[in-house]
Amino acid sequence: MKFTDRVERVEPSATLAISTLAGELEAEGADVVDLSVGEPDFPTPENIVEAGKDAMDAGHTGYTASNGIVELREAIAAKLDDDGLDYSPEEIIVTPGGKQALYETFQTLIEDGDEVCLLDPAWVSYEAMAKLAGGSLSRVDLAAHDFQLEPALDELAESVSDETELLVVNSPSNPTGAVYSDAALEGVRDLAVEHDIAVISDEIYKEITYGVEPTSLGTLDGMADRTITINGFSKAYSMTGWRLGYLAAPEAMVDQSSKLQSHSVSSATNFVQHAGVEALENTDETVVEMTEAFEERRDLLADLLADHDIEVSKPEGAFYMMLPVAEDDQEWCENAIEDAHVATVPGSAFGTPGYARISYANSQERIREAVDRLADADLL
Repeated sequence: MKFTDRVERVEPSATLAISTLAGELEAEGADVVDLSVGEPDFPTPENIVEAGKDAMDAGHTGYTASNGIVELREAIAAKLDDDGLDYSPEEIIVTPGGKQALYETFQTLIEDGDEVCLLDPAWVSYEAMAKLAGGSLSRVDLAAHDFQLEPALDELAESVSDETELLVVNSPSNPTGAVYSDAALEGVRDLAVEHDIAVISDEIYKEITYGVEPTSLGTLDGMADRTITINGFSKAYSMTGWRLGYLAAPEAMVDQSSKLQSHSVSSATNFVQHAGVEALENTDETVVEMTEAFEERRDLLADLLADHDIEVSKPEGAFYMMLPVAEDDQEWCENAIEDAHVATVPGSAFGTPGYARISYANSQERIREAVDRLADADLL
């Protein structure tokens, strides 16, 4: 059979590929420390689980309105209002995961030849989604600036133009954990207004930060009508398998994207949406506890690497750290999993070779074990 150009122009997700390899080794009996996957190792908070069960018992197992149940869209609007964002429930689409919200946004805004600008290192699926929509890419490398955007604003200005249709901003960042300054976001705003660029503000890690308060891009003057704010429940509420996310955008954008949702996934799962209401309204303390644990693991990992004379950019959010490795980062990651049974993701998958992404969404014991194994294998 013949396959379309749009699927042949993309590669499988590198993070999921590494995770799959780790699973295969474990199936063979190997003890693998998996620091590759972006998944909290905490169970979903019990109050959320109970809310999901109660919703099923109450019969919330059928279809919902495609854009989501009113109760959840109202709860999301209230959460966004707390962040300084003014969205009505009619300007929100509840999606099966944040990834679906991103996919619908790319499909709605990008067509053949349209330019999409990414800030490298960038989450692996942005590139794939742009290519699936037929877009072309311009990229700005932040590695030389300690993964921060503010020092790279001049380079960003050179990379965008009136031909740029979409810019993707992810703060806190996957894979770096960087939180962009207000000055950096104001620079984005100025360029977006000057060149009439739509901007995705991917805020999936917004609730997981260490001593900083991320600013939502859509709160800046001039950005409300050109920002698509995307978030979800997977990371902050440890609900990866529940598949629940959302996009908030001007109503005209929602009207177009909702057509994609209605003709593809129909809606997010009914009882999961009810659990999402519980997550937003009654889980703040648990989120704080999980974030404090991530911060302790970040500090531990940085200290352990420093013991091996390795300096890293200390993340201010998310649960990832970029480890400088050999020039051939793909080979380094292959050696790490084969020789040390430690799973990481090559930086080249994110557009930044010479690094490996480490997820510290694992116990302190396993983080110590991973560093010891990498050292014993002469990989540190």
